[in-house]
Amino acid sequence: MAVREAVHQILKKAGRPLHFSEITQRIVAAGLWRPRTKTPEATVEARICTEIRAHGDSSTFVRTAPRTFGLRELGAQPMRPKQERRGKQQQKKKTNGTVTYSFTEAAAKVLHEFGNKQPMHYREITRKALQAGWLDTKGKTPEASMYAAVGTEIRRYKKRGEQPRFAQHGKGYVGLTQWMGRGLAFEIEQHNRRIRRAFHRRLFDMDPAAFEELIGQLLGALGFDQVQVTQRSGDGGIDVRGTLVVGDVIRTRMAVQVKKWKISSNVQKPTVQQVRGSLGAHEQGLIITTSDFSKGAQEEASRPVGSEYYDRFFPDILTGSDARSRG
Repeated sequence: MAVREAVHQILKKAGRPLHFSEITQRIVAAGLWRPRTKTPEATVEARICTEIRAHGDSSTFVRTAPRTFGLRELGAQPMRPKQERRGKQQQKKKTNGTVTYSFTEAAAKVLHEFGNKQPMHYREITRKALQAGWLDTKGKTPEASMYAAVGTEIRRYKKRGEQPRFAQHGKGYVGLTQWMGRGLAFEIEQHNRRIRRAFHRRLFDMDPAAFEELIGQLLGALGFDQVQVTQRSGDGGIDVRGTLVVGDVIRTRMAVQVKKWKISSNVQKPTVQQVRGSLGAHEQGLIITTSDFSKGAQEEASRPVGSEYYDRFFPDILTGSDARSRG
């Protein structure tokens, strides 16, 4: 009998978790497996850990305590990660009453509070942690320290055959493994995310004029009519003009400004004011960006003008966080 099947049979018969040395002794005593090495206990433990590492939360075996394993089908509960058990000990209180954490504990807290079950870049995680006062570091490169700490924890957990609490998603992005699903749908979504990130990188590599032409083509595909990319100079900040046609009845003239900015460079209030000042008669304004909009920009976009309310920008056309999620 293979080691895996032998371990399963012994644990099922015991009905409770066992230490790996006791598992080995029972396997040999029952004649389920004949060791061919001088270290059968190490072989058994290695096979169990390999199973856990390969299958994670769907593994047959569960590590319930150091070097102790049970069966998931019998309700065995995994032990809490070492970092979680030490979490409270790693907290330090500042003189102003706030609490600080280690890099990994701060990263987990940021992802829980701000991640919305989506991976975040380690620089953004570090920025959020510093803003919230959860990190107390005197180092000059806290972002690098954060990424190194998370990577070290992931490798350490995998080496022990445990499910890491962090998962890396592409270059620099980190999420929590508890958010991750299983099966075909999850694999498809992971593939789509990689494609979106690759497409996003290609957008940044494009010449500004070519990027504006691309946005013009996008607007045409979305139902805009009479789309025209303006001249590079003298356009008052407007890059594309067109007419949004809805149901062949409603026609709205749109003045579009395009911002090919990094995620960390949000559109600010002055940009919204510039677009507003560049509008022609009976035109509505639209900003398309690869980044996001600051709170000030959003408030300015909805600010009442005279006796009329200035229509807010269309959120469905590749703006803000939606632009990031689609690449």
